[in-house]
Amino acid sequence: MQRRSRGINMGLILLLSQIIQVGINNIPPVTLATLALNIWFFLNPMKPLYNSCLSVEKCYQQKDWQRLLLSPFHHADDWHLYFNMASMLWKGINLERRLGSRWFAYIISTFSLLTGVVYLLLQFGFAELMDEPDYRRNCAVGFSGVLFALKVLNNHYCPGGFVNIWGFPVPNRFACWAELVAIHFFSPGTSFSGHLAGILVGLMYTQGPLKKIMETCAGIFSSNIGYPQQQYYSNSSGYSGYQNHPYGRPGYTEVPRNYDAYTAGLSEEEQLERALRASLWDRGNTRNSPPSYGFHLSPEEMRKQRLYRFDGQ
Repeated sequence: MQRRSRGINMGLILLLSQIIQVGINNIPPVTLATLALNIWFFLNPMKPLYNSCLSVEKCYQQKDWQRLLLSPFHHADDWHLYFNMASMLWKGINLERRLGSRWFAYIISTFSLLTGVVYLLLQFGFAELMDEPDYRRNCAVGFSGVLFALKVLNNHYCPGGFVNIWGFPVPNRFACWAELVAIHFFSPGTSFSGHLAGILVGLMYTQGPLKKIMETCAGIFSSNIGYPQQQYYSNSSGYSGYQNHPYGRPGYTEVPRNYDAYTAGLSEEEQLERALRASLWDRGNTRNSPPSYGFHLSPEEMRKQRLYRFDGQ
């Protein structure tokens, strides 16, 4: 097994510094736990990357279904981790505060599993439609599929306005699709199917039956369907506690937002664009760097890189 080259994980350091700037006490619990889990698996992977990535061949044909659980929480390198978790930090604060911690945890769990299932279906469909068996072998890792689903939710709850994507203003309702195309063309090594799966899962929740199915399942397994959920509220000093709203009816009251303290006034897309540029610069100055960060690792990249773990050594 080939180990990662020794060196400083600048992406991880940057992520930790951003978390510290926000303040651990200011990050909702489920968002914080998700960040911690992804960082933990980056530093202490349960399995080598090739044994945790998701593909039709490995998961369906070889019946290795545990990959559905492992693949979202493993990342190709520290910049892949930073890119995803910086986005998770922003989305998590916004959505968990709006939906409540328990429901947000339910969403994260459901989306993590469902994006993998939809990804497998898309890859299988592309393989059959294009008669290209490589789609069955392409192996994917990363949390970005879930993040695309969360972005659909965020745009659904905050319609209107524009976002800056690669220097072009794009209406919020088209932002996910614009990012899907932009990332596919400007970030080689990412998985178009993985990101598309996230968008489709998000649409299943906002426009389809997924939300009602989740509410029904939660009612079946809960002894008290009407239990309140917790929702963050803020004051002039930041987050200061929780307020309750009925289960299944997340509150939609807008809470004043001030992310400038840790975003330097940049939008989410501008932060991610800056991270991408830093990543590409870092790769251009590093020998034997790991595969391009993203949601996708092709069979050729796997053969070239062999197997390696992210233990910082």
